[in-house]
Amino acid sequence: MLTAVISLAAIGSGLGLALGFASRKFHVEGNSIVAEIQAMLPAANCGQCGFPGCAGAAEAIVAGTAAPTCCPPGGKLVAQNIADHLGITLAAGDDMRPVIACVHNHLCIGCTKCIKFCPSDAIIGATKQLHAVMEEACTGCRQCSEKCPTGAIEMMELPQSIQNWVMPQPTQYS
Repeated sequence: MLTAVISLAAIGSGLGLALGFASRKFHVEGNSIVAEIQAMLPAANCGQCGFPGCAGAAEAIVAGTAAPTCCPPGGKLVAQNIADHLGITLAAGDDMRPVIACVHNHLCIGCTKCIKFCPSDAIIGATKQLHAVMEEACTGCRQCSEKCPTGAIEMMELPQSIQNWVMPQPTQYS
């Protein structure tokens, strides 16, 4: 029995040393810009952007396949910081005013497709019943409105309040 224990310990130690050597020998450097953008993101890993976590979103932003405004939890400040870091300007359509989902009851058929895609569980309802949105839980990610087959979910701008007010850019005079 002692021989078996010693031989298994030797095999485990040898394989561990081999793996450690291989990880140092074949190490691949990542893109430092992706790491910097990932550090700017809120690290919620919520999937609201449509990517597998903040690392996937950072890679897509650097590759140019996603806009700096793709992160709803980060908001306008994070989007502006990312755009400044990459040396790009946010497009006029990238205005990140806070929005929430609103269900139009006359169009809702109760298919529950919106509930399945809501990352914050803000939609309440059941199959073949009307749905409602809890405003406090809605993050405005727009995933439910994109998946609704009848167009019953509309994204409505929140009225401006102290909690969601953002100072507008100053106008430039020529």
